Amino acid sequence: MIVVKVGGSLYDLPDLGVRLRAFLASLDPPRLVVPGGGPTADVVRAFDRDHGLGPVVAHWLALRACAMNAWFLRELLPTSEVVDTPHVCPSLGILDPHAFALADEGREGCLPHLWEATSDSVAARVAEVAGANLVVLKSIDIEGDWERVARQGHVDPIFPGIVARASLRVRAVNLRTWSG
Repeated sequence: MIVVKVGGSLYDLPDLGVRLRAFLASLDPPRLVVPGGGPTADVVRAFDRDHGLGPVVAHWLALRACAMNAWFLRELLPTSEVVDTPHVCPSLGILDPHAFALADEGREGCLPHLWEATSDSVAARVAEVAGANLVVLKSIDIEGDWERVARQGHVDPIFPGIVARASLRVRAVNLRTWSG
């Protein structure tokens, strides 16, 4: 299985569906898409800032925002299916991150309830649980080790630890410039 994290920064691409379908077609199935937070997670960040929700409540609301994004991506990928777990993956699945995190809660290695654990870490955790390779689709070119990339703010600070712990094979792709 290949886990493909779709960065929320890509959601404003007018041809996101076309690009995403072409990219996913270039990979061997099964493929499992993990949606990023993007603008919907930004709404939760604003709620937290304005109302002091706290890290636990904000964490679960942000995961619900990512779940909504799963259904958005489902509309762009009409042959896909939204799934709750990486173990039930059709040839093209889109993971509901909230359902996954609920099922993963309390297991060794589950994500902390912090803003620092973004959808990047969710995707890494999914790849770890599934024993899969990980592709992160971003709006920028990323090179170098993941600790440095995290310090630069291109992935969250929890992500490199999961990658190291699980010995994940990770590839970063700038979908804005990807041409196949």
